[in-house]
Amino acid sequence: MADTTVLTAQLRALLLLTQTEEQVARTRVAQARTEAVRRELAQNADNAASRTEAITRTLRDLGGVPDVVTPALGRLGAIVKATVEQAGPLDEALLSDLSLEHQLLDRATYLKVLAETAELPRVARLAERLVTAHTATVEWLTVVLAETALGGPAALKATPLQRVTGGATRLAAFPARYVADSVNKVIDTTQQATDSVQQKIDAAASRASSFAGAVRESLAVGRDASLKEAEHQARAEGATDTAQAIHETRRELGALDAAELPVKKYDELNVSDTVKAVKGLTDAADLEAVIRYEETHKDRASVVNAAQLQLAALAKEAVGVS
Repeated sequence: MADTTVLTAQLRALLLLTQTEEQVARTRVAQARTEAVRRELAQNADNAASRTEAITRTLRDLGGVPDVVTPALGRLGAIVKATVEQAGPLDEALLSDLSLEHQLLDRATYLKVLAETAELPRVARLAERLVTAHTATVEWLTVVLAETALGGPAALKATPLQRVTGGATRLAAFPARYVADSVNKVIDTTQQATDSVQQKIDAAASRASSFAGAVRESLAVGRDASLKEAEHQARAEGATDTAQAIHETRRELGALDAAELPVKKYDELNVSDTVKAVKGLTDAADLEAVIRYEETHKDRASVVNAAQLQLAALAKEAVGVS
């Protein structure tokens, strides 16, 4: 009988990683931008659970006893991963997910060769199943990251803190004095919103320790009006790059006016006409503007779905996925 020590070790490693994969997928469900993505993530989590069971059975068949601590470690690893990610932007979280899937794919491929060498067809078939599953997930995450790289929102929403962190990245690069002067002029004359809104914004800002003081001020009550006025002043002063960066930040926050969207008379269109117009957009930034606006104002699922599908098509084209 062939020595299965190395093979068993790889199965144990795959069991731990797959358990983590399942928990990560379940945490991502809440971040799904559309119902279709939500269902896909839930199914991915269920499939990962099924793969966990299959790996466990295979270990037992080979005389190995699955580590009872492994499932707990997988859940703990996912929780820690999700917690740490809150301090960074969404794309870094997705890159971490992609790294996990690549490791699973590489180990599954290695397992397949080990199984074929040991003439264990059942293990080889399991390995092939794993390779197929992780190849598909790697492709999906690659497309999601491409959507982000193109400038549009990914199939997953950032958490509140990730969104604030990402949205403030451009602002943090501005000359602090200019931002402070531009924003403070408007904040001083902006009507104060409710205490609860201010507390939420202040809490988000305080947790992001890397924010510059000027960025903290821009996140105070009256943020949207402040940023709009700051953009106006930047353009008036000829600071085109700064104005564009502020505009992009406003777009990411869903703070653009309907008149600034890439579809003419946006607020006058019904749902079907809006969907038709969105399907004609070919710029990721334009699609992002529509999605962010819808999420902040109208929240029409059919419009968001149409924009997301169009964005996914652009992303697939960019990465060469059919």
